[in-house]
Amino acid sequence: MRILFITSTRLGDAVISTGLLDHLLHRYPQARFTIVCGPVAAGLFAHMPRRERTIVMTKRPYDMHWVALWRDCVRTRWDLCVDLRGSVIPFLIRTSARRVMRGGRRPGPRVTHLARVLGLTDTPMPVVWTSTAERAEARALLPDGEGPWIALAPTANWSGKVWPADRFVAFWHDFVARHGPARPVILYGPGATERQMAARVLDALPDALDTGGSLSITQVAALLQRCALFIGNDSGLMHLSAAAGTPTLGLFGPSRVDEYAPCGRRAAQVVAPGPAGHADMKDLEVGVVVQAASDLLSRH
Repeated sequence: MRILFITSTRLGDAVISTGLLDHLLHRYPQARFTIVCGPVAAGLFAHMPRRERTIVMTKRPYDMHWVALWRDCVRTRWDLCVDLRGSVIPFLIRTSARRVMRGGRRPGPRVTHLARVLGLTDTPMPVVWTSTAERAEARALLPDGEGPWIALAPTANWSGKVWPADRFVAFWHDFVARHGPARPVILYGPGATERQMAARVLDALPDALDTGGSLSITQVAALLQRCALFIGNDSGLMHLSAAAGTPTLGLFGPSRVDEYAPCGRRAAQVVAPGPAGHADMKDLEVGVVVQAASDLLSRH
């Protein structure tokens, strides 16, 4: 059995879609999977069981990336095509069954919207797949006895979603004053922009582990599984942390918390005061975040 699974170009949305993949892996234990995603999300599926291939779809002028995908898939006879992008591809290839998510915004959590694509009443939670080697590397980087390790993710894909760096620093000092010594792990993505956003937090916390922005997605997931807590802006890293099972506190301002709050029983969120979808991250107080982090830890 062959399944074609078309998911997002963005890391956060791709992470959220892993719950559907995990459901399909269990429902069809003999199936082989081809994943279609953007270059940023491709590494997420590196260790997925029974993944036959990942097709990395890079945007081209005049939507020619969809034409290239059709050419790549049209010669294969598929048993199921799941398309979370709402494209015409499932209707232009040979497939026994198709499940297509239509576009447009709708109320409620994104993870629930995805579950409805397969007609599921129970919403499958996102997962991560890491290798034995990556988990060993994570133990070496974050050894027992030096923690607890607390992940801080002070970056995001646009500035409006970023809690100011000085608030992360103030949070850290207030948090350790309340909970005792801990070691910060600073997480951020590749590139100069992400590094610049993280730099002020790194400079203010000299004992922090700087992950360098050069680790693969699954290496970061393995590190997150070693952390006692994650505090970060609404981002792909936030969703990755929740999928890894780490107690995850997402920080929200102008982004849609009703749709993109972190998913899982060990996840929570705090929202800056203000109009929904227009709140300013600068108005999110440090004390509110410290209390939310303490409440999350006390639940687990």
